[in-house]
Amino acid sequence: MIPLFEPLTLHGVTLWNRIGVSPMCMYACGPDGVPTDWHMVHLGSRAAGGAGLVIAEASAVAPIGRITGNDAGIWSNEQAAAWEKVVAFGSSQGAVMGIQLAHAGRKAGTVRPYEKETAHPGGWPNIAPMAEPFKAGMTTPAAMTLDEIAEVKQQFADAARRSEAAGFRFIEIHGAHGYLLHQFYSPLSNTRTDEYGGSFEARTRLLVEIAEELRSIVTGILAVRISASDWTDGGWTVEDSVRLARVLKIVGVDLVDCSSGGATPDAKIPYGPGYQVPFAAAVRKQANIATAAVGAITEFAQANAIVEKREADLVLIGRQYLRNPHWALDAARALGADVPLPGPYSYLG
Repeated sequence: MIPLFEPLTLHGVTLWNRIGVSPMCMYACGPDGVPTDWHMVHLGSRAAGGAGLVIAEASAVAPIGRITGNDAGIWSNEQAAAWEKVVAFGSSQGAVMGIQLAHAGRKAGTVRPYEKETAHPGGWPNIAPMAEPFKAGMTTPAAMTLDEIAEVKQQFADAARRSEAAGFRFIEIHGAHGYLLHQFYSPLSNTRTDEYGGSFEARTRLLVEIAEELRSIVTGILAVRISASDWTDGGWTVEDSVRLARVLKIVGVDLVDCSSGGATPDAKIPYGPGYQVPFAAAVRKQANIATAAVGAITEFAQANAIVEKREADLVLIGRQYLRNPHWALDAARALGADVPLPGPYSYLG
């Protein structure tokens, strides 16, 4: 058996291979955050192309949690109903369908990356652990009160219930890339002095509390994406990530998705092939929890080696899946995987 094409079972849900489509923001919704036929085609084609897991983009748990005014959402029943159609089709093609639940915190209210403005012209108030903008020119957020923290926890729980109702079998909490939950656990963006700031336990409290609550809701796989390193002196480290992963395992998280960066605008990140894989390997080995590797994984043999060497249990592919929606089927042919392949018959020739 080719390692990349061995099934993976977590929390009673089986992926037919170890290849996943990484959640990637598409900024393709209207202001109501409702997914459209575009999402059906975009995500459905990757499911038909053989991915074992297809994760929908970061979907906001509240309107003010959107990165841009064109983000997908999961804060309303209308959004959940639209997602249900996408999930049903993707599942029919053999993929496990996932969603990433997100709140952008102080990074909310911007415009799409290819647009020139900094702040969204419609604007909305931002919230964060501290009243400090991410960088000059961005909106200064309000420091969250304890009531607002409780409200965010409820928003994640409600979003998880809607995701369950829509049929998602993989639900990931977005705790990376400088968004709200990362803002809380990174010492670079949280200098609070209450129960949600200061010590490691206090800074990670919000993420852990949300994970624990979602474990009581999510019947399938519960994952958390973290930034395993801030790549900045005085910031979050891989040792912190291992420590956090141990706690997340105790509260019932099935998999830690190991990305990095995003806490500061000036981090020096040594980008290169598989540059984040060592984070997934360290967390997997030292915290004894399943991990996903992500970041500049482009080649079939490279992805297979990550699984074969037990550096991660799952490989998430981003940009290559934008270029080639049939990446998994092409990998199976290139690696000589002798497995039954789901998907349209005409794709398998």
